[in-house]
Amino acid sequence: MTFPVLRGAAYSLIHAPSVLKDHGSTQTMERRLDPDSAYLREIDKRLRTYEEALAYPPNQTYIGNLTPEELGESAQPWLEHPISKAPRAGRYGEIWPEADLLGWMKVVDTFDLVQLTRAFTAEVRDALEAHPLVAPDDLERLGEGEEPEAVASVVDGGQAEPLRLGAKLVGCVKRAHEFDPNLTSHVMLENLVAKATSVVVLRQLFVNAELEPASVEYLIECSEEACGDMNQRGGGNFAKAIGEFAGCVNATGSDLRNFCAAPVHAIVVAASLVQAGVFSSVAVIGGGSVAKLGMNGKEHVKKGLPVLEDMLGAFAVLVAADDGANPWIRTDMVGRQSIGLSSAPQKVVEAVVAEPLDRAGLKVADVDVFAPELQNPEITVPAGAGDVTTNNLKLIGALAVMRGELAREELPAFVARHGFPGYAPTQGHIPSGVPYLGPARDAILAGRIRRVMVIGKGSLFLGRMTNLFDGLSFVVEENGGGPVAEEPRLDKEEVRRMVAEALREVAGRLAQEDV
Repeated sequence: MTFPVLRGAAYSLIHAPSVLKDHGSTQTMERRLDPDSAYLREIDKRLRTYEEALAYPPNQTYIGNLTPEELGESAQPWLEHPISKAPRAGRYGEIWPEADLLGWMKVVDTFDLVQLTRAFTAEVRDALEAHPLVAPDDLERLGEGEEPEAVASVVDGGQAEPLRLGAKLVGCVKRAHEFDPNLTSHVMLENLVAKATSVVVLRQLFVNAELEPASVEYLIECSEEACGDMNQRGGGNFAKAIGEFAGCVNATGSDLRNFCAAPVHAIVVAASLVQAGVFSSVAVIGGGSVAKLGMNGKEHVKKGLPVLEDMLGAFAVLVAADDGANPWIRTDMVGRQSIGLSSAPQKVVEAVVAEPLDRAGLKVADVDVFAPELQNPEITVPAGAGDVTTNNLKLIGALAVMRGELAREELPAFVARHGFPGYAPTQGHIPSGVPYLGPARDAILAGRIRRVMVIGKGSLFLGRMTNLFDGLSFVVEENGGGPVAEEPRLDKEEVRRMVAEALREVAGRLAQEDV
């Protein structure tokens, strides 16, 4: 048998400090509970400029101008060592300014819910016009804009969420229904941001993979949003809505949800569909999450830091039929945290890491790089969550020690050799291993590494339906250039003979027991 391949990957970041301030869940909750809080009074002074966000080393790593390994070797703290003359574009995508995001929201708006002022519409048209991902039809969809008084009136009347750049009102997102709680202006804003960022990164994927959008046959969307109405709160479908604006005229698709672990599940499903021959190419997409902007902002401000969660993250991955060159996604090496498994860290790492390797006859150290949850520690440590990536790597190394595959004193070297620091924005689903798929593909094709394990985890208890966690992993491996050796299969007659012999043996034992 052969396996589906990782054909390409794209990554985008969108700097969104005003969206953070107005619509991030921590900030909206704070305004509701304590509108005069010290945090809200301080936040404007703690928001980064676009240039500061551009120069931040983890952001440059996400779009491919630094490898994760190079980031690990760079001076820390990264906040104090910005990259001089940092470029907007990288190998996998780019870092977009907030104004462009608002323009994209209008471009992908099908129901005329986004209104932008005339002056801002002209500005954003000029900004987008020369960009290679923007088509003439997109510019037409921007329209001419509205008078600022008309936009302000809708916002002041409570029928729309404001869109600001700094203190300036430049647009709004209207509610889609007068009474439906699932079509409020806030929900529509969140969903349009997820859609817009997904369209941008999917178009980038087609450029990166040198692929015609019409050749994609299926789309899986795996963000943390849900679109629907009062009769079907999360009915979907983001996937086809995104594909519509990315030129995927021959594709169908659906949404997959599993909290932070959703991207890993989505890629396993995509690989399975391709290997089964149902579809020859599947794109997996995850757009940005407004709710997660500034999620830990209060802790950052308390410690004198900028509000670091000011980036919307997006990714797109293309899974395709084996081409004899691109890295395989080993569908026979998927690890899972089953329902009946304890959530104890040792048990989870055994199930997600060791069990699939055992099936393939491999040791832990046979995996060159592990990509677990890749949260940026400069975000998570001040918030009290610790260095998530390093802690996961230590657990994997400890597993190797426990199995007798690694000496205890070799553990620190194992962590350094088989991993790297986390660098992804805390957008929930974005950090779960997928940011490394682009660098992993490049490293495998260049012959620097052979095998990578990607791990995703999810906190299912957040939905108040269960106390369970979730974990899933898969392996990306260099293309063998031919079929993988399989165990010889018995023909049907041989199977029948073996079954008959087994039945006769059982019958003989039963007869002896009766005697």
